[in-house]
Amino acid sequence: MSINTTSRRWFAVAAAAALLTASCTAVDDEPEPAATQDDSTSEETGSNDETETETETDDSAADTGAATETDDATAGGEIDFAEGVTQEACPDAVNPDNGCIYLGVLSDLTEGPFAALAVPITDAQRAYWAQVNEDGGIGGFDVDIDTYTRDTKYQPAEHAAAYQQIEPNILALAQTLGTVNTESVLGDMDANDVVAVPASWWSGYSFQENDQGLIMEFGYSYCVESMVGLDWYAENHGEVTSVAAVGYPGDYGGDSAAGAQMWAEANGVSDVTVVPTGPNQVTGGQDAVVSAVLAAQPDVVILAVGPAEAGEIVGKLAGGGFTGRFLGSLPTWNPALLQSAAAPALTALYNHLSPIEQWDGTSEGNAAMKESLGGEEPVNAGYIIGWAMSYPMHALLEKAAGEGDLTRAGLRAAVDGLEVDFAGMAETITYGGDGADVAVSGLIVGTPSAEAPLGIETTDDFYQGSTFEGLDYTQACSASS
Repeated sequence: MSINTTSRRWFAVAAAAALLTASCTAVDDEPEPAATQDDSTSEETGSNDETETETETDDSAADTGAATETDDATAGGEIDFAEGVTQEACPDAVNPDNGCIYLGVLSDLTEGPFAALAVPITDAQRAYWAQVNEDGGIGGFDVDIDTYTRDTKYQPAEHAAAYQQIEPNILALAQTLGTVNTESVLGDMDANDVVAVPASWWSGYSFQENDQGLIMEFGYSYCVESMVGLDWYAENHGEVTSVAAVGYPGDYGGDSAAGAQMWAEANGVSDVTVVPTGPNQVTGGQDAVVSAVLAAQPDVVILAVGPAEAGEIVGKLAGGGFTGRFLGSLPTWNPALLQSAAAPALTALYNHLSPIEQWDGTSEGNAAMKESLGGEEPVNAGYIIGWAMSYPMHALLEKAAGEGDLTRAGLRAAVDGLEVDFAGMAETITYGGDGADVAVSGLIVGTPSAEAPLGIETTDDFYQGSTFEGLDYTQACSASS
């Protein structure tokens, strides 16, 4: 295998915010004080009517499309709880007789490179948990993800500082955005038994030696995405003799490029060109990428960049006479690209890859998500990510409450063997394994269309390739940084 690697490396990994628009999530640097911390255990749940709570929790699962793994927690009448759970009601509680579960959110909500995606991600999570609360909560508790939401600006130091600030008052993290950011606090999370759902898709999350069994990833990794995407390309567009992988180094583009290299080796393709790049705010543009790809002339280009960079790369390469195709990772798309000069090239040469149904999906979970916005479309697919990533934590809280243990240790223990079906929005995952035991590979392939919601029409639904299944998947495809 010959691998030509452009030597430029950059610190940041980012989705380009320039083409994205902000939504309604607000960051309150001075939130209202939380309900009083209750350090007791084996307390009554705070529900005044256990029978009523059980019925309402079942309704909650139906309204979010979630499958309920366990019977209602209040069946036993008592639930152990400590940090992050109070007998007092949540601020502005939907159910004033319920106690409160506080979940933290560490995200990129103002000026960081992922803000345009992270804002609707967080909005969707708020909508999801609001629906759960409207339908009675979980085991006699409402869920609050507002009080301990913090903007970390996609900076590990900010992320770590915010974690230390909120950690004493949360049960778990409903969102931790960015692999490097999450790794900056993973040791503390391990010491504190804090389970988290990540807004990132590094292959290392499929291995307990990397995530300590604390990270509840969903969907495939960027590495697996490249492998299955190239299988799909070969099946639908013909033999692949050469590949280029363009992306940000580290857990995003680095993982994606590693997957392309693994696919090439497994399929006897020796011509692989890896082109690291960075967001335009750092590089000033993608001309170096365009030159490298034009020189290599691959059959297909894997893109793991932001949408602004994807539009520039595809548009300039098409304008330069390049006729190969592009497979863009989940964060490469934004509907605003269809209003850009690159729209004709994207429509002709680009396919979007995702582990999650897009807005035109037909699953039960997709229908519940759309209902949360009253039929209106969100600004971008971040809302889809935020809704889908709420299912694992919902299922975990249901299971832990059903077992009578809403302590952090109880949640951590409940992760092992937990099966989450995502109400059809993503492939079912069973947590607690390693490598192929926990990894999934179903690929949603989309094609740009001005007539489709959010500009992407689903072309193939949960496509399964053959290369990943044949690999010995025993370690992360790449380092996270």
